[in-house]
Amino acid sequence: MTSENDDTGARAGDLEITPAGAGVGIRVTTPSGELSLICTPARARDLATALGLAADEAESARSVDPVTVRADELRRGDVRDGDRAMTVDAVRTDGATAHITWKSGAGRSWNQLYDADALITLRRRGRRPGA
Repeated sequence: MTSENDDTGARAGDLEITPAGAGVGIRVTTPSGELSLICTPARARDLATALGLAADEAESARSVDPVTVRADELRRGDVRDGDRAMTVDAVRTDGATAHITWKSGAGRSWNQLYDADALITLRRRGRRPGA
């Protein structure tokens, strides 16, 4: 799959996304033909969110077993095991307390405090910084 960015939009493999006046143009090329659509920026964001959630679900289906870590060992990108996708956005440890910023698949963020040694079950581990 190729990935390109230029002044007019983005291209990843057979998917092209470009500004289209006040809307967003999306063109997908498949062996059986081409699909083009134009949608509002809000609908494009909804589509991006839905694609992100579907990607999370597809990746989680590939996971073999959940992993459990201490709250102070969480790292950005870790995905909590449960009914809804919750991704670690930031971690700060203050003595015996871990301050975790979570982000939902819909883009909402919130903070929770945990004992540093509290066990958190993850669906998927995030990448280490620099990895």
